[in-house]
Amino acid sequence: MSDKIVDTKGKPVNRVAMMIVLLVGVFSVMLMQTALGTALPALMKAFDVNASTVQWLTTIFLMANGIMVPVSAFLTTRIQTKTLYLSALGLFTAGTLLAFVTPTSAFWMLMVARVLQAMAVGVLMPLMQVISLNLFDAESRGKAMGLGGLVIGMAPAIGPTLSGWILEKDHTILGFTLENSWRSIFGVVLPVVIVVMIASFVYFRNILPTKKVTLNVRSLIESTFGFGLILFGFAMVSDHGWGDFGWVILPLIAGLLITIEFMWHQSRMEKPFLDMSVFKSRQFTITTILVSLAMMAMIGVEMVLPIYMQNIRGLTPLDSGLTLLPGALMMGIMSPIAGAFYDKHGAKRLAVIGFSILLIGTVPLFYMTADTSQHFITALYTLRMFGIAMTMMPLTASAMGALSPETAAQGTAANNTMRQIASSLGTAILASVMQSVTDNNKPAASLKGQDPLSYANKLIDATLNGFHASFLLAAGFALVALLITFLLHSGKINTPAHKEDAA
Repeated sequence: MSDKIVDTKGKPVNRVAMMIVLLVGVFSVMLMQTALGTALPALMKAFDVNASTVQWLTTIFLMANGIMVPVSAFLTTRIQTKTLYLSALGLFTAGTLLAFVTPTSAFWMLMVARVLQAMAVGVLMPLMQVISLNLFDAESRGKAMGLGGLVIGMAPAIGPTLSGWILEKDHTILGFTLENSWRSIFGVVLPVVIVVMIASFVYFRNILPTKKVTLNVRSLIESTFGFGLILFGFAMVSDHGWGDFGWVILPLIAGLLITIEFMWHQSRMEKPFLDMSVFKSRQFTITTILVSLAMMAMIGVEMVLPIYMQNIRGLTPLDSGLTLLPGALMMGIMSPIAGAFYDKHGAKRLAVIGFSILLIGTVPLFYMTADTSQHFITALYTLRMFGIAMTMMPLTASAMGALSPETAAQGTAANNTMRQIASSLGTAILASVMQSVTDNNKPAASLKGQDPLSYANKLIDATLNGFHASFLLAAGFALVALLITFLLHSGKINTPAHKEDAA
């Protein structure tokens, strides 16, 4: 690794300080991706809304985040690194502050706040990956991406545990009282982000070259509506089912058609808004598919397991969050280690081992009962996160290594767009399968009056069948990914000369 790195003006950069500021900042904002999961009942009561309405706080975050990811490539190319980073943090701070002060009579204001937060995350996550690639040379790229994996993997996993801890009771820290209120979930992040912004003025540097490119409005509109409608359709599956034409099928078809037109338009542009040519690299395409499958297996189970633990096992939000916490810590510990192994051995060997472990950790979930040990669930989830950590960042680093430095920003945007869509798809598929299998196995309503105990037992069995089906599907994602890994290039890819399509 080179001892010295300079910014765009030739001035030396404190690589360690800049990386710390970057990681802490992105970690803080990504906590908000999942932090409201355990707070939804409290928000329903505070704002007097039903479950389908309050779920939009998560759905709209996912949609806004997914829409912003393609835009991030343009912003990274057009705006200086430090300006873009500080602007995104400022946007997140504004959204978080708006959420913190939202009156309970204005639910729409909280929705707006979530959109602002998601837009910031949609810019910061791809920006972190591009900066990591430029701060470190090819020999240390795996370690850099491993540190990024610590953020991408741990923050969303820790979010539910943090909010469950906040909502459990009042906490006194350094003489300050943190109330067990939904507002505290937003309030606890604000000071951290403000400190990061102050540190960024000192340690952040412009290390990415910029050029004057013009925003193609047609491409922006097409990407917004195309990806937005696809994400909207997937988000509506859990509420309306796959067969609903107006809420699910029509948005998915319209979004798919607009996205196809968008891709065709990009292929004919001299300077595309989102360069789809990165998928001409066989290695980039395969690794992106594998990362997407890993996200589907991870996010889907992260959504389903807490529902099982709270609805079947009767655990509190804090207890269910703590059950998943060791897995989050494992992800954080193993991501840098997996990155170091990638620097020596490449992605294929790690991916084969990682997806095998993921499969082994998922199959036993199919046999869970209402009495399955909480410690056993923790062990399985931790094993799964170990497997995902072995795959996620090495595959991402391999995908970026297959591209030239000039196309890194476009490749990151394409990779993250696929990752976001895969997260939505995985969540939607597992939720809809779980719900449909549960509904198909529910006992007749008449049994409730005739034999309430028997009705309750059969209802639990039906619900467990739904969970089993969703876990079996998650195992299917892992199996498909394991088979695809054998198509990967053996060894490490550092330069465009090693692209599979050039082989």
